[in-house]
Amino acid sequence: MGKRTRAAVLASALAVAAGLLSACSFSTADAICNTGEDPVIAVGSTAGACVKSGEAAPKGYLRYPAGKVPQHVGDKWDTYWESHTLDRNGRTVPVP
Repeated sequence: MGKRTRAAVLASALAVAAGLLSACSFSTADAICNTGEDPVIAVGSTAGACVKSGEAAPKGYLRYPAGKVPQHVGDKWDTYWESHTLDRNGRTVPVP
């Protein structure tokens, strides 16, 4: 195999590896909930749970406000809800 052919094969292999790695960053491995579930937050706490989409949150939990729902571990809203919670009236408040 010539030097140019080896370089082309290596470049192709690196491109495939990079594509696979970037695809992994969008995997569901770090999702807050499984497909078909929605995250909910415990009132007055940072604890969370997942409920089937369309079902009511269990007693003591509320759904996150629209537009502020964490989707993946470490995303903007997951980080935000580490220091905030909802009170029993659904108002966003700092964690006590």
